Amino acid sequence: MHRITEKARGDNLIEMSPTESFNDDLNGYHQNASSSTGSFQQGQSASPLTPDVCVETCESLNTSLASLAPSDHSDSPQFEAQTLERISALTGFWRKRALFLKFRSRIDKQQYSKDSVFFRDGVRRVDFVLSYVDDKDGERKQERRKVYEANLEKVGLELETEDKLESEDGKTYFVKIHAPWEVLATYADVLKIKVPFKVNDIPDNREMPMNWLSTPFRLPEHVMQPEPDYFTAPFNKSKSDFFLIDDKETFFPPSTRNRIVYYILSRCSYFKDECGDKDKKGIKRLLNNGTYTAAFPLHDSRYWTRSRDANSESERYNLYKYWARFLCFFKEQPLNLIRKYYGEKIGIYFAWLGFYTEMLLFAAVVGTICFIYGFLTYDDNQWSKEICSEEIGGNIVMCPLCDKKCSYWKLNTTCNSSWQSHLFDNVGTVFFAIFMGIWVTLFLEFWKRRQARLEYEWDLVDFEEEQQQLQLRPEYETKCKNRKLNRITQETEWVLDRTATDLMGKLLLCWATVILWEMEPYLPVTSKCARLCLSGATVLFWISLIIACIIGVIAYRLAVYAAFASIMKDSPTSQLHVVGPYITPQLATSVTASCINFVIIMILNLMYERVAVWITDLEIPKTHLEYENKLTVKMFLFQFVNYYSSCFYVAFFKGKFVGYPGNYAYMFGPWSKLRNEECDPGGCLIELTTQLVIVMTGKQVWGNIQEALVPWLMNWWGSRKARNHPESLYSRWEQDHDLQGFGQLGLFYEYLEMVIQFGFITLFVASFPLAPLLALINNIIEVRVDAWKLTTQFRRPVASKAHSIGAWEEILSGIAVLSVVTNAFIVAFTSDMIPRLVYMYAYQPEGEMNMKGYINNSLSVFNISEFQLPNRPEEGENPSWFNSSITTCRYRDYRYPPGHEKQYSHTMQFWHILAAKLAFIIIMEHVVFMVKFFVAWMIPDVPSDVRARVKRERYLVQEYLHNYEVEKLKIQLSQNGQSHSDCTCTPMIYPSLSKHEVLSECL
Repeated sequence: MHRITEKARGDNLIEMSPTESFNDDLNGYHQNASSSTGSFQQGQSASPLTPDVCVETCESLNTSLASLAPSDHSDSPQFEAQTLERISALTGFWRKRALFLKFRSRIDKQQYSKDSVFFRDGVRRVDFVLSYVDDKDGERKQERRKVYEANLEKVGLELETEDKLESEDGKTYFVKIHAPWEVLATYADVLKIKVPFKVNDIPDNREMPMNWLSTPFRLPEHVMQPEPDYFTAPFNKSKSDFFLIDDKETFFPPSTRNRIVYYILSRCSYFKDECGDKDKKGIKRLLNNGTYTAAFPLHDSRYWTRSRDANSESERYNLYKYWARFLCFFKEQPLNLIRKYYGEKIGIYFAWLGFYTEMLLFAAVVGTICFIYGFLTYDDNQWSKEICSEEIGGNIVMCPLCDKKCSYWKLNTTCNSSWQSHLFDNVGTVFFAIFMGIWVTLFLEFWKRRQARLEYEWDLVDFEEEQQQLQLRPEYETKCKNRKLNRITQETEWVLDRTATDLMGKLLLCWATVILWEMEPYLPVTSKCARLCLSGATVLFWISLIIACIIGVIAYRLAVYAAFASIMKDSPTSQLHVVGPYITPQLATSVTASCINFVIIMILNLMYERVAVWITDLEIPKTHLEYENKLTVKMFLFQFVNYYSSCFYVAFFKGKFVGYPGNYAYMFGPWSKLRNEECDPGGCLIELTTQLVIVMTGKQVWGNIQEALVPWLMNWWGSRKARNHPESLYSRWEQDHDLQGFGQLGLFYEYLEMVIQFGFITLFVASFPLAPLLALINNIIEVRVDAWKLTTQFRRPVASKAHSIGAWEEILSGIAVLSVVTNAFIVAFTSDMIPRLVYMYAYQPEGEMNMKGYINNSLSVFNISEFQLPNRPEEGENPSWFNSSITTCRYRDYRYPPGHEKQYSHTMQFWHILAAKLAFIIIMEHVVFMVKFFVAWMIPDVPSDVRARVKRERYLVQEYLHNYEVEKLKIQLSQNGQSHSDCTCTPMIYPSLSKHEVLSECL
């Protein structure tokens, strides 16, 4: 055997001459074998020589040799020796022959299957692949596969099986599925798939001003527009000559073909007696019970190079070259190519993600300007100067922040946090909160327009009705035993009559038809209510569990703060020149609590995902759209509480229910000794910013690592054996089999990640104007990471249609409304903006428009002698500068001083500030909501040119169909001539019947 290894375009090629390898062995065999052996060879030549036949022959010869009885040939030692020699020679030949055939199969594999998406004949395209491993004790699985594949062939699909000896692991069988034209046409008619009938002749008058500026961001025209624009209409098999069919093999694109095949696979039974068990059908159940290990359509090429097959489109290569590489981050997305290759559902997701990222650019610019404003006005911060001043802040003694373990402290110790707070707590914060309320409205309204344009361009205008009527979930069909008349359609359906078929015989493939009312499965009201109640109770239980975990984190904060205050009093970190002043008990408590909260969030997510899928399956939704919407609502409610609860606590509860010295408020009552947290004089806004940055940034970094690194590592580990083999022997279905499955909910988690991020940058953006900038940077990476993993690390998903982003649109609208309220409350109650303005305009003692004296005005006085014993600091906790001459301490509140007739009750300034806060919330909400509704009213959801094009296309479809019917009628009348006999064939009224069984939910 001669082995020649050559490196060319990343392939390892193996070439050999099979005849040279075995000539010597064959010659030796013919010379030594007797005539009886020759007759044996002649007998064996009648059957095909396969590796299995060769191996079985070797084993039978060895068995025959071992069974020879010495007593039968004791009188002829010479005969026995000759027999042993001849059988040994024959056995050696067959073993070598088996090895040769197995290697020749690899050589044949190299010739036809390397990176090929066709059957062995090179003509029929592989539309879907099933894989399985033949277990030793898998007789039931084998029977299921046999029945299932037989039923697939009855439907009209064509199958071709790759033996396990052809696979690299020697264990996996691959069943390749091809849908011929008859099947594709039948189910395209059933599913009402829109196909072209005329080239679009409406001129595109859209011109962008200064179009030349976008040249660096554009992609080549053949990538952006992979196919011409057509007028389309739902396919009708009886009017196939009405459509633009140049080649039946390429008329339906691969994404449509695999969608049709998956529709059949999902409804095909694997039980012989279909009346026996309706539950036993669908590829999903076969995958769950291990009958098949995978089911997937094929990629059309390797992602890093074009396919050598001229009939393969190599669209995967174009997607990787122009879209999935990170160096293309500044380029536009080839949405039409994405839609053509992956289907509309994935295309609409990337269209939304790209549009969201574009709109984030404006929010990021304004947020950065507000942050820069806070930085430039750093030196004008009068209240921070007073806090840091030795004359003011250095002489103000503050009351202890916790019981026993906390000591008295001076105000100037919070100097650094006060300066940091000013970066985010300034006048620009109010402006940015109002701007984001308007930005959210613009984003949603402009997305509706963009979505409407995509609906028209991708033929999804009337898709929702089709979704409800034609795409029932197979699980709904099998689990709902009751049937009722569809009150909306009340149409007739052409269905199969098996008795008529049996009477006419199998030789004549004609199907009789019976007109039946369209009966649809339904779930009884009692069963539906019981399932909904169980589902709702489960969701409430898990939400309560999250709230309990958050309360635990709050208790941790309260308990640990005292420990940090005691430990860090004499800690070496306080001696550090750079970071020492920043490491405070407040910061340590906030950071550790945020990290613990993040870990709890991740753990609960992993647990709840399975629960959410289980309870959604329990409800038995009717359609795929309904299933996704129900799962979306459940998952988002859980994620909303899980991710945002800690931020809501810091923003709206911390420091609001503290009480005052001598009468502190406790979390679970005085017995718990968990005193409610206070905000430091710098305010709680800086802590909310810390919480937001940790949770938001941590989630995004962890999400990108999980999305990119985990699939890559799993693929690397799974294909480690195949990498040792030449690329030329690594077939297309084996390459795709070694990739990760995208899964039915793969796109759901992508939406969820982005919507959670959308909540962070809208609900709490007043506390962190740089949040949109971080989101923009993350999304630029996210687009390319999602594209890279989808193109290189996952099997090709089954194409599916979607006319919108579904329930996520309603969730985004709800977040947009809620964000106005939360930001108004953050500005009013979490920041110090309103108290400062009230002081400057109403309580400035000198009557000047400045903030001098604000710190002293915002702190109340308490008599130290009135401290109760449980609240006093322990011996040794007080600092060295504290002595008996200090009789009072200050705390953050507006209360009368000791000795006043209303001591420790709220002053009139407190009520003025509260009224100003409530007035600000009402005014801000009304102003933003009025602008939102006005903008939404001004911007139509559907662009005028799209509305005109939709009407024009509907008119043309009706006109061309009418002309087509008239021409067909003329042809029939001319053929019939003067005959008064009835027409025997009227294709416009009676559609041609399929020769195969049509799987439909009405059966």
